[in-house]
Amino acid sequence: MYGLQIPPAGALDFVSVGALIHRLDPGIIPFRKAHECQIHVSGGEFNTAANLADCFGLRTGIATAMVDYPIGDLIAERVRAMGVRPFYKHFKHDGVRGPNMATVYSDRGQGVRAPVVFYNRSNEAAGLLKPGDFNWREIFAGGVRWFHSGGIFAALSETTSEVIIEGMQAAKAAGAVVSFDLNYREKLWSVWGGAGRAQEVVARIVKNVDVLVGNEEDLQKSLGIPGPEVAAKSKLDPSVFFGMIGDVIAKHPQVKVVATTLREVHSTNRHSWSAVAWIDGKTYQAPTCELDVLDRVGGGDGFAAGMFYGMMSGEPPEECVKLGWAHGALLTTFPGDTTMATVAQVRAFAQGGSARIQR
Repeated sequence: MYGLQIPPAGALDFVSVGALIHRLDPGIIPFRKAHECQIHVSGGEFNTAANLADCFGLRTGIATAMVDYPIGDLIAERVRAMGVRPFYKHFKHDGVRGPNMATVYSDRGQGVRAPVVFYNRSNEAAGLLKPGDFNWREIFAGGVRWFHSGGIFAALSETTSEVIIEGMQAAKAAGAVVSFDLNYREKLWSVWGGAGRAQEVVARIVKNVDVLVGNEEDLQKSLGIPGPEVAAKSKLDPSVFFGMIGDVIAKHPQVKVVATTLREVHSTNRHSWSAVAWIDGKTYQAPTCELDVLDRVGGGDGFAAGMFYGMMSGEPPEECVKLGWAHGALLTTFPGDTTMATVAQVRAFAQGGSARIQR
């Protein structure tokens, strides 16, 4: 199905490689006025593994950097709590300068006031990762079904993209499906040369990829796909996205699936939400729903996890898209970047469930 050969079994259903971070979240208070913050453990690549483990019950792992100091201990505890098996490259902290586990700052905004995200990724341990730091043969020894990474990790340093490629090639040799979330972040790529550099790096990565996740901007800035000649009628109009797929496949003919969420932002707390996918030559679209958003961070990773779960479970393609759409929608109702949903809730919403009280 889907044009993919997904292994039916393996010691690990899903492994990702990426960076772990901790996000400081003062809620609706801007940082310049904040007195306290919640701490969320996150990372685009980790979030997908955590969602698949905690909500969908799959056996997942992450290959990543870990610094041996209290922030690292906090992050490692949350990784365990989400049921993700870690494969760590350990670094010692010098007590002053690092290396560090990256910090992301993100206040949620409210109403007409937009959310704000900024970073402190100085001397980040994950950016120090290089080929040879992980024993992929050992990680995949019992079999692996799916391998994943993303553009955030690729943008961290000159060596992280090489780690991704090394992992993807090892995963391919082990029989796994390979996915990549383009996740273009202008602030991160600007340090290494902007969109031009991103396209050089991502082109080498995507040669190894079966499944791509990314919106129109991701396709343009990460893959260098020309923008549409005709503007979309709205952010929920899939015609422009589908119109770009031909150029994606012409560049990367081995790609069998390209998917993204569609989001019309009416205010910080009110979004219209849908999702679309091109799967082995056919197009699919989820319904549109209205979201009352608590915390929008991680919704895209929630979509990816739900869709990947559907594909690993052998669901029809349209159901895979709806499962991703439903899980991503539910994720915006929780604080933090990772899921608190159950698979029963996801399936109920995907089938048209409501918010009526459950007694």
